[in-house]
Amino acid sequence: MLSDAHKPSHEETPDDVESVTDETDPLADLPHVPHHVNKEIFRSSMKALLLLVAVLLIVGSGIGYLVGAMAGVYGALLGVGVTLIFSGTTIWSMIYTADKSPNVSMAVVMGAWVAKMIVFITIMAILGGHDFYHKIIFAVIVLIGVIGSAILDMRAVTKGRLPYVTP
Repeated sequence: MLSDAHKPSHEETPDDVESVTDETDPLADLPHVPHHVNKEIFRSSMKALLLLVAVLLIVGSGIGYLVGAMAGVYGALLGVGVTLIFSGTTIWSMIYTADKSPNVSMAVVMGAWVAKMIVFITIMAILGGHDFYHKIIFAVIVLIGVIGSAILDMRAVTKGRLPYVTP
């Protein structure tokens, strides 16, 4: 049986109960980091990716034309497209899940990765037998694009103003 000291009194109001729980909550005084802070970091990463893709499109097409005429241009265009699919999907999924739970974020990122792999394998299977594009220009553009995007992502995260500790 409970003693009278452990029984809630009928005079207590919900306000009294909340004030007691607020005082005992150790996280109540910690600052709250809004979700838009994460989204701002990922949006800056997306802007950097779009700038990288634009530069790759212009410079890659020019160099592709000098190296392999129109086949070089097609290789550059395909490489830019694959780069945008690979890197853009990852950044989009991070923007989309910035305010979601870690489990949802992981599920979306992994699902996007599996979808990218399926799309990439399909693209390579379709393009494998064709010779209308310059394969080396394609590979170089994809390599520069994916590595450049990873570097820009790392830069956006390290330059972003996100606290080290969040409640």
